[in-house]
Order: sequence, then structure tokens, then C-alpha cells
Amino acid sequence: MKKLLIRAEDKNRWERRAPLVPADLEQILSDTGARAFVERSDKRFVSEDQYAATGAVGCEGMADGDVILGVKEIPLEKILADKTYLFFSHTIKGQSDNMPLLQRIIDGGSTLIDYEKITDEKGHRLIYFGPYAGDAGAIDILSLMGEHWADKGIDTPFAAVRRAHLYDSVEAAREHLTDIGRNIRLDGLPAALSPFTVGILGYGNVSGGAQQIFDCLPTERIAADEINAFVSKGRGNRHTVYVTVFKERDLVKPIAAGAKFALQDYFDHPEGYESRFAHFLPSLTLLVNAVYWDKRYPRFVTWAGLKRLDETTRPRKLSGIADITCDTFGSIECNVKSTDSDMPAYRVDPAAGTTQDGHLGEGIVLLAVDNLPCELPQDSSTFFSNQLAPFVPALLKADYGSSLADSGLPPEIQKAVIVYNGKLTPNYEYLNAYLAKQ
Repeated sequence: MKKLLIRAEDKNRWERRAPLVPADLEQILSDTGARAFVERSDKRFVSEDQYAATGAVGCEGMADGDVILGVKEIPLEKILADKTYLFFSHTIKGQSDNMPLLQRIIDGGSTLIDYEKITDEKGHRLIYFGPYAGDAGAIDILSLMGEHWADKGIDTPFAAVRRAHLYDSVEAAREHLTDIGRNIRLDGLPAALSPFTVGILGYGNVSGGAQQIFDCLPTERIAADEINAFVSKGRGNRHTVYVTVFKERDLVKPIAAGAKFALQDYFDHPEGYESRFAHFLPSLTLLVNAVYWDKRYPRFVTWAGLKRLDETTRPRKLSGIADITCDTFGSIECNVKSTDSDMPAYRVDPAAGTTQDGHLGEGIVLLAVDNLPCELPQDSSTFFSNQLAPFVPALLKADYGSSLADSGLPPEIQKAVIVYNGKLTPNYEYLNAYLAKQ
């Protein structure tokens, strides 16, 4: 039976999450009889005493563990040989910053399992931080915009919204926002911001989290193909927040003349499509990006599109962007750097194509925090732990001396093994090309 270790997160001072919460760890230890160690941390939201009550032993460093559970990337100098690591490695796209990390794990003869690739037979992710990035992103953009508009002399009830990390839970935030929603229903929003429209890109878990936050306010859904006419004809009222959820067919169109949009064709051949989202930008007050993207796909918001928006729409309606997906230089091209909760946003100048730190002043406010669930550590960790816990006994009982196929690891886990005993597995051998570029 392998020994389990929960590592201390050290990406930044805001990373307070844990991969397993005490209740789940206690059940695992009871079921398996395994030993568990917890690396000491002065900022993890779970106290050492809570873990100790499960039978886990506090420790310094990761030497005591065989199977090491983390959340974010592990610093190179802390990687030990002959271990099994589970964390979000951010290597599967060949990310250059993390190729040294991948090489260190290979050189040490270790095994790397990436949570992002633990999927069912249909390819659906099984272990993730749920809707909490969406929750935190929606809370934060409302808070930031309340302060931004107040700085410009526009009084809104959003000035009372706190940052996500200042709420004890999502439920506490929702209760506060529901109170704010009652004020909007009664007193309305400023005419200068009406109709107040929110565009949400995507319809998955992250989008769902953002939507549940906005729905604490008095909301009404407007279809994507109706939003431009809705705004241009002056429809709506000051007592409602209008939300449009954009799907792939709203975001892109086939390049070939006369071709019709087909979702699977778009997934399979994204090079045959181009963005059509700029068409909607003039009608949005806030934009929330919650859709998966990689470099094969067209960008949805470009610098050129923002410049055209600035030149043709006066005053410009678009005031803020919450890029929850947070691919720098990605689907939202003006996202030129990720941020953290100390300074979560910067301002975009559409005309000049430049950015400036801070959310007060002229420009479009861009929220670009790349690990938003850490602002809601208890909720997001509990959700994550509940999904991970059923797989942990098999991880501890597996025979890592056998081939991967004969190891006893569940098939869902086997698909997520990037490195097995120091070698890239067949599904991830393409990463050799990225490793060679170091």
C-alpha cells in the first residue's frame, strides 16, 4: 500500500486550496488502512489540526509520500524522484514554461497524472473545480466595475459588491447579491448604463457558475440573434440585467461561401471557420469569457475588432471583460498577461492597443486572474475533493512496477497518465517535440 501525501501549495499567496478535504481523507484512510502525510502550510484553508484528526501526520517537504496530491504546478527544486504526482501540470499543450517541470519528472523516473485528462468514455472531465471559477469571476467583475464606474462619477449598486475572496462562501455572496438585486428591481440602474447587458461565452460548468451569480439579480435572457436589435431599438428597462449566452454557432461562421455551421465540423476543422463575434460587441456592457479555446480556433475578440468598436460606437458601451478562461494572447487577444487577486485587472485602450495596470480610469476593465477558484477555497476544494476521493484508493493500491495496462489503475486514470515511470505514454509522446525546444 502506497503512502499518500497532500502537498502545500506555493504558486502564490492566494492559493489556499487543497485536493482532499479532511472528511474525504478520513474515509479513504478508514477504507484502505493507508498512511497519510500532509505537508505543513501557513495559508491552506484547512488547519493542521483538522487533518491530524483524520490520522494524517504533518510533515515538511514531500519525501514521506509515494502518491503526492497537489493542485497547481510544483517548483522544479521540489520535485523528487520515483514518486507519483497528481496535479494540474499545464503541460499538455506543450506550454514552454512548464517543459522543464515535465523533463524533471521524466528524468526522475516518476509518474505524472494530470487531473485535466481524467475523463469518462465520452471525454467529459471527471475531476475539476466545478463552477467556482465562474462564480468568482462574475463576483469580481461586478465588484471591479462598481468601483470603476464610481470613479467615473456613475453610482451603481455594484459598488457594494465585495471581491469573491472576501465572502465566506458562494452562498454568502449570493445572499448579498440577492439583496443588491432587490435594490435594482426597486430603484433601477443608471440610465447611462442601460440597457445593462452581459454576454457570456460558453455554456459549460464555468459559464453556469457565472450565470448563477448574475441570476441573483433581476435578469432576463436575450437570444444572441436578438441582442443587437434589442439594444439598437432602445428596448429593455433600468430594472433588469439582460444576459445573453453565446454558443459556438454565435461565435464563428464557416469561411467557405454558402457553407453552414456544423458543431462537430467546427471542432474537427476549426481552420475552416472565422470569428463573427465582433458583430455583437457594440451591444454588450460586460463580457464574460467562459469557453474552452486553444490556438487552433479563431479569436473571438481581437485588437482590430476593439479598435473598430472604439471608432464606430460612441460612447462605447463595452466597459468590462472577465476573461475567466484566461488564455493570454488567446481568444481575447487583449489579455496580454494573467493577474492575481492582489491586482486582478488592468485597463485596455482599444484605440492605442495598449494596457495599463489597475481598474480605475479610462479604458475597458479586463479581469484576468488565472486561478479564480482559489478565491473560494472551501467551496471549490470540497467540490474537487468529492470527485477525486473515489479514485484515491486505486492510486494507493496500484502496482507501479507493472506496465500501465497491468497496473490496476482505473481506465479513467490511465488516460491521464502523461509520464509513467519516467517515460511519456503513447498518447503524450507528441510532447517530445516541445521538450526538444528547451
